[in-house]
Amino acid sequence: MCLYGHVYITMPKVSIRVSEDLKKRMEEHSEINWSEIARNSFEERLNKIDLADKIASKSDLTKEDVQELSKKIKEGIAERHEL
Repeated sequence: MCLYGHVYITMPKVSIRVSEDLKKRMEEHSEINWSEIARNSFEERLNKIDLADKIASKSDLTKEDVQELSKKIKEGIAERHEL
């Protein structure tokens, strides 16, 4: 669609649920484009997932190896933080 020399791209709509408190706080800052904030956040997270998938696809580790490594990391973090 083109209007006055500008191109408008339609995007699918996605709805999310937030707590009442969060919604009220967001409404206090109507100058912020919360849809853009959400889009950027989704994109950033998906980029991290894509990178992890790319790294994992080149790995020779088995699922069992990953689970064991994960367990050791969690134990180390818990010990380090005295949890």
